[in-house]
Amino acid sequence: MQALVLERKGELAIRDIDLPRDVGPNDVRIAIHTVGVCGSDVHYYTHGAIGSFVVRDPMVLGHEAAGTVTEIGAEVKTLKVGDRVCMEPGVPNMASRASKLGIYNVDPDVRFWATPPIHGVLTAEVVHPAAFTYKLPDNVSFAEGAMIEPFAVGMQAASRAGIAPGDVAVVIGCGPIGIMTAIAALAGGCSRVIISDLSAPKLAIAGQYAGITSVNITEASLAETVADATDGWGADIVFEASGSPRAYQGIFDLLRPGGTLVLVGLPVEPVAFDIPAAIFKEAHIETVFRYANNFDRAVNLIASGKVDLKPLITDTYAFADSIAAFERAAKGLAEDVKLQIRLGD
Repeated sequence: MQALVLERKGELAIRDIDLPRDVGPNDVRIAIHTVGVCGSDVHYYTHGAIGSFVVRDPMVLGHEAAGTVTEIGAEVKTLKVGDRVCMEPGVPNMASRASKLGIYNVDPDVRFWATPPIHGVLTAEVVHPAAFTYKLPDNVSFAEGAMIEPFAVGMQAASRAGIAPGDVAVVIGCGPIGIMTAIAALAGGCSRVIISDLSAPKLAIAGQYAGITSVNITEASLAETVADATDGWGADIVFEASGSPRAYQGIFDLLRPGGTLVLVGLPVEPVAFDIPAAIFKEAHIETVFRYANNFDRAVNLIASGKVDLKPLITDTYAFADSIAAFERAAKGLAEDVKLQIRLGD
């Protein structure tokens, strides 16, 4: 069937490719409707690798997806043909020690869409375990369903932070994950979130949400803004969501004594980490790798109307134009937050 295939670094093609099609007893077949373009997809396209994950053979891209169930396995009881769904793209070994501990996202054997050598979902249909497939309520669109995956990262960050009602948080980085982390932090009980970046267009989008204060660090001091907002005490939580090594310079100046630093962004090079500054404040440090046990909660938040991710969808491309979508995403335009590709009607 036709798919968007990364042939090798810098080369994409829309072509036929053989993909697994058998539906097991606990699987469902899904007709793909909408797929988001993620930064990791783009990084594989432009660099051919992320860390130790190297594209050695042609690979179908895409892992942020929503679609419609067209077939169910004999043992599936939770879904039926015609259900609109979103899918959690990482399938762990459910017998692993990590899975038994409830941290299946760090199972070393997890098979994650569009992570070499596993194919992604920018194709007409996929087969996926029903256990990692979630029904979308009628008031949640396919486009919103395809946003659940990146929003789940923000949900994981908010969960790791241990938010208490009324907390003040800082998010460094106003990309898609940064904005969604800020939204998740508000949904989790923060009274205010201060988000910083260099991109005025993205900061303007984030600033549309009640409770989020945008700070352009080319025009204002983030540390002074945080100090003013907290009477000099510091933020209860700081989320680092940019992945920039420079973000770690003075990061503990933003945090109150006993506060929590949550590392969300993945630096591509080593960073200087001020251990004495962390110790002097007895800071709690948490890390985030993808997500576990929160897809259903993310769906519920959107269905309830408490979270609206639609303003983050910048543009939608037809599948026939998906190469153009990736070329645009690779440019990193300041005004783009999330591009999506539509395969269904």
